[in-house]
Amino acid sequence: MKRELDIAIISDVHLGTYGCHAKELLQYLKSIQPKMLILNGDFIDIWQFRKKYFPKEHLQVIQRVLKMSGQGTKVYYITGNHDDTLRRYSDFSAGNIHLRDKLILQLNGKNYWIFHGDVFDVFIKYSPWIARLGGKGYDMLIRINRLINLMRVSMGKSRMSFAKKIKSRVKEAVKFIGDFEDTAIKLASDQGYDYVICGHIHRAQMRVVETDKKPVTYLNSGDWVESLTALEYNWGKWTIYEYDEMDFDYVSPRLRVEDNEPEEAAMPLNAEELFRQIVQQGQSSH
Repeated sequence: MKRELDIAIISDVHLGTYGCHAKELLQYLKSIQPKMLILNGDFIDIWQFRKKYFPKEHLQVIQRVLKMSGQGTKVYYITGNHDDTLRRYSDFSAGNIHLRDKLILQLNGKNYWIFHGDVFDVFIKYSPWIARLGGKGYDMLIRINRLINLMRVSMGKSRMSFAKKIKSRVKEAVKFIGDFEDTAIKLASDQGYDYVICGHIHRAQMRVVETDKKPVTYLNSGDWVESLTALEYNWGKWTIYEYDEMDFDYVSPRLRVEDNEPEEAAMPLNAEELFRQIVQQGQSSH
């Protein structure tokens, strides 16, 4: 039985990288039925896109999103810094799929400002930890982390995230995250928004801050590389969802047969071609 939601928000999936937890995300997407699904940036990692590495689970995530759009879910793909190439197609719509750089919503009389958050890098000086953990180095750290976690699980121990531990202990990283959140809240307040929702920093968060002008609620959907989190909105309330593999230990045989995606799919030449195929499939499903 799928959980019905008004809105689900995910960000920083980084499809096409070794760090992406596509299998877990696929399980999550199959378990929900949202009226609106917001992919808040870095869904496809164009920076590190390689034809030789795009596993079937990554394609199945895309196929699942397309299937959800075909079943009536309104999908907003908001561009981030790792898929900023797609910004040349911004404000394009095909069926229930909409490509945007930002999204403005009104819910229950409140104004929402939703975007990835990399624009704040203009206001906040890059900290050294971003260079150390960014790009290929970050992806390599995640790969090593996965191998160690396989060993930990085999010994009956819980998983751990090295990147999280590093970011929580490095003074510059803590300051960068704090500055990012404070900047988002201040700009939202200055522009009259009640809520600001971001991704980008891979840290799920939900807090209300009293500003000079008005209270502002800051939300961050986290990521599907380290945290495996999402934002969910239902019955007028926001919650942070955190993936737990125990929730998916049992899947009925009926669901396994009826809800399976194709085993293989044609591999596009590059990430932009992949997006064009997403658009074409979105159009053909309507």
